[in-house]
Amino acid sequence: MSAQCLGLSPSFGFGDRTGLATPGHIAAVNASSSGILPIFAQQSIREMARTGRTATQVMEDAFRAVRNAHYEGPVGADADHLKTEADVEVTAEAGFVFFTIDPSAEVDQKADNYSFDELKYRFHDVRELSPWVETYLGRTISLSTGSTIEMTEPVLYRAAVKYGRAIQLAIRLGQYIQQVQDRAGRPCEIELSVDETDQPTTTAEHFIIAQQLLNAGIRLVSLAPRFIGEFEKGVDFKGDISTFERSLADHAAIAKVVGPYKLSLHSGSDKLTVYRQLAAYTGGMFHVKTAGTSYLEALRVVATVAPGEFRGMIDFARERYLTDKATYHVSATLEAVPPPHEVSSDDQLRQLYLQDWSSVLPGQGFTAPGRQILHCTFGSTLQHPHWGAVLMQILREHPAVYADILKTHFMMHLAALKAGL
Repeated sequence: MSAQCLGLSPSFGFGDRTGLATPGHIAAVNASSSGILPIFAQQSIREMARTGRTATQVMEDAFRAVRNAHYEGPVGADADHLKTEADVEVTAEAGFVFFTIDPSAEVDQKADNYSFDELKYRFHDVRELSPWVETYLGRTISLSTGSTIEMTEPVLYRAAVKYGRAIQLAIRLGQYIQQVQDRAGRPCEIELSVDETDQPTTTAEHFIIAQQLLNAGIRLVSLAPRFIGEFEKGVDFKGDISTFERSLADHAAIAKVVGPYKLSLHSGSDKLTVYRQLAAYTGGMFHVKTAGTSYLEALRVVATVAPGEFRGMIDFARERYLTDKATYHVSATLEAVPPPHEVSSDDQLRQLYLQDWSSVLPGQGFTAPGRQILHCTFGSTLQHPHWGAVLMQILREHPAVYADILKTHFMMHLAALKAGL
């Protein structure tokens, strides 16, 4: 069995940082009967480096589990957060068919703070990269939500300064992906990720980015904007739900009129409070991407069967957190949660660092700050000669426990999404 393109069907990406999570992911999909199509092989180049895995290993681990489970539905494979042609080549050769382009390094993260005079000055550097400015200038775009997009000079200059270089990189990589796959006779679909930025993607910016990629012939199947609110790793959505809903409705309207393509929610792990809205406003044209939550549930296995080892892993994670969190958008501090030696109860420690499902109300996700400490330090833990070996040994010795924990965990996710379909 090989990976397939999933098109505009609702889809869900199950990242697996250990190579042992797919059986639990499959169990959740089978039990939920949600109609949401799975991507079981999903890993970014950054994650591969931090876990010591190759693109081929990611594919082999996922599809071995698919074959062993006799899973017969369509399955995708996501080469996540690609930044270079070399990233494309190694993942294409491994058999991935869904390619997520990440041009975030070319996004001007300060553009929203520039005055109009500074925007005009900086626009000179990207004028040749952004010929579309003249095309859009003066246009008013009406959305089905009743909102309008006014393409004024400040709006367009800011979009060009902020995303001009990123759009060019995305087009170049997208064309390269399509050339590589077409030469090999393999299918492909492309996602664009601009979510890993400090500032939200405006509706004007979304409209321009998507239309420029499509005009360039990129087979865009989904786009991940930087939504309003906070989508931190390992915890639920933070922000005003009503404001998020209004913004989401506009972004979904753009995806339908410019595309159609799916709206993609990255850092989607545990964002249960916004899943129903995502499914509803997009009319089922959505993709959700998760990764770290399956690693955290692997630690729950350790906490369940070897609580003493779990304490040691927490101590190690706390030592690494301030260094490892540098590339993540998180707010947890070491002071927000006590170290293991100050917590006598194993159950309480698990609650503080992982949060128990029994404490999660319908429509709510996980908020334990300890989850972020453990989440950010996955690479250090997995690569550590002792703790990495301990974790993998426990997971191999208790595959049914891990699968059952993942099944329960992801059934919550898929049920929340299904409620909006």
